[in-house]
Amino acid sequence: MDRVALRGLKARGHHGVFPREREEGQTFLVDLVMGLDTRPAAATDDLAKTVHYGVVAEEVVAIVEGDPVDLIETLAERIATQCLKHEGVQEVEVVVHKPDAPITVPFDDVTITITRSRV
Repeated sequence: MDRVALRGLKARGHHGVFPREREEGQTFLVDLVMGLDTRPAAATDDLAKTVHYGVVAEEVVAIVEGDPVDLIETLAERIATQCLKHEGVQEVEVVVHKPDAPITVPFDDVTITITRSRV
């Protein structure tokens, strides 16, 4: 299976369990790796036969900027579900980064990584 990756998609969302997170919002970053067969697109040079990563990027940002959820696990699941709606995408790995998570000790990042497939 071939892979199309989007890394570092950035959007402001209001996700989290604390009132401050919901009110003020924070930056989330998303990495995606979508598994699909790119041979039909390569053979015909036809965008319609692969995944349009520009459209996927816009959809992911809309999800992050959209309805708030408590958990980044839920956010990752919503993103994966949307990616799998694209006809050629057979599987997707989603990483949601929450670099401004409300943690009281020094840290670089908090992430959740999920993999979902059509199977």
